[in-house]
Amino acid sequence: MMQAELMAKVEGIIGKILSVDVLEDQGCTSEVRRLLTEESTYLLKSSYKEKYREWVREEANKLECLNRHPEVPVPTYCGLIDEEDSTHLVMSFERGITLTSALKYASSQAERSDLIQSFGKFLQQFHERLPVSSIDHKRDWLQEQLLKAKDYVLNNQTDGTLELLDELTSNKPKSINQTMIHGDCTTDNVLVQDGEVQLFIDIGGMSVGDPRYDEALAIRKFINSPEDMDAFYRGYTRYKVSRSEYAYFEEGLYEFF
Repeated sequence: MMQAELMAKVEGIIGKILSVDVLEDQGCTSEVRRLLTEESTYLLKSSYKEKYREWVREEANKLECLNRHPEVPVPTYCGLIDEEDSTHLVMSFERGITLTSALKYASSQAERSDLIQSFGKFLQQFHERLPVSSIDHKRDWLQEQLLKAKDYVLNNQTDGTLELLDELTSNKPKSINQTMIHGDCTTDNVLVQDGEVQLFIDIGGMSVGDPRYDEALAIRKFINSPEDMDAFYRGYTRYKVSRSEYAYFEEGLYEFF
């Protein structure tokens, strides 16, 4: 149940709300609701812990910037409500289902492979886009992530350890050209529409950074299936992470986030 005060603030952004539904697929960092008005359907994303509230603020900022760049497929930003103990992001509700769900419901290996290949193709097209200047901070993305990870460790906001962080800091992979990246590119964070991956969601980590991080997270559910891996790399042909690169990014760095 939405509090009346929050409801009034949201209605100030999108108009009178006719119904509120809590979505079945809930992440571990926020609560997600679908809001129906006379004009359209919206999504309300709410977080309460400070770490996750900061992620929601970041997502709001990225959405607002990227909505001026329609070539980047993301939801439409509508507004942000920052309260004393919670942060709420209002955005467009996009049709489709997550790739995780689509793979679960796939009726054959052929259908599954087509979905995974479309994911690879979608990610490749994204990595090959010119960076959006408003989110390109011209800094070393990996070094920034390591510093952020250290802050999370010191404030008991992560399962990662200082020992793992020291290892990652001492054994950084060879640098490659930075590209646009999603920053949390799992099968949970892309939407399938009309049988193909076509939209990013949960874009708080979107930046210009190391594309191997996206790639490693994209294949984490496929890594033990040669057939799935083949399907992904039929779509994503620009680079193939090595086993050591996969370990660094998915088994190492991602542990902090």
